[in-house]
Amino acid sequence: MDISAKNILFVILMIWGFPLGYYRSKFRKIIYQTDSWTINIKPIFWKELKGLFGTIYPENSIYKKYRNFYLFYLFIYLMLLLSYLTV
Repeated sequence: MDISAKNILFVILMIWGFPLGYYRSKFRKIIYQTDSWTINIKPIFWKELKGLFGTIYPENSIYKKYRNFYLFYLFIYLMLLLSYLTV
């Protein structure tokens, strides 16, 4: 059985991507300051991008901690995706 590097990277990428929806939902709820589930289906994302790459709530330590975690998670996801595409 021949398992290629591309197949292994694909499986790793899929496993790493499973919690993405949960993390994005949690981040959006912090950014838009709501607990409503409907934030997950709304296409609003400018404030989300500002919150991800900037600081819209500098006094909120939960926001800053989660933003840093989410940026790290997305960075690893991007590196896995680029690795998969280049193999």
